[in-house]
Amino acid sequence: MKQFTLAGVACALVVGSAHAVSVRVQVQDSEGKALAGAAVFLESREARQLFKPLQIADMAQVGRQFTPSVLIVPTGTAVSFPNRDTVRHHVYSFSAIKKFELKLFAGTPANPVVFDKSGIAVLGCNIHDNMAAWIVVVDTPYYALSDSLGMTALADVPPANYRLRVWHSRLPVGAPALDQALTVGSVPANLTVRLTGLTP
Repeated sequence: MKQFTLAGVACALVVGSAHAVSVRVQVQDSEGKALAGAAVFLESREARQLFKPLQIADMAQVGRQFTPSVLIVPTGTAVSFPNRDTVRHHVYSFSAIKKFELKLFAGTPANPVVFDKSGIAVLGCNIHDNMAAWIVVVDTPYYALSDSLGMTALADVPPANYRLRVWHSRLPVGAPALDQALTVGSVPANLTVRLTGLTP
């Protein structure tokens, strides 16, 4: 398999047509270091018609931190916010895709929050200013978060033309995800994406 690097405006192409294949993407910073916690997803008109919301996803509070700090879900997914701390939390978001507020609570709020618009929601806690998290809401079934080696694996991707999107919480506030054209064909693809302009 060939290795492709996307930086700036580079494009990766895998030409052909056959059965669905895997697309493996490694995300790196500008110095080539592995970048964990990056949201990687493939968008297309066909993908938009195939995705389904998850029944439920969790964004817990543990040790006065959100866990996970980044959550990626399909549009329409209900997210629960279980408080597993011994102190109460006050979770909120003022983001355009979803404004909500869960006032001081312990345990798990009765009603999860439905994220019904794609985009990125930034979360905080009114009681603990150091707490921050992000929910990435996508209109596609092909998505993953990079692991400690910066790796993601998107399985069963049908041959088609896509937009490869990569986002990380260290991008400047309001910055869009990296957006590149990608043609998936009959051969599994390995790609390396370098994100530039990250904050420390």
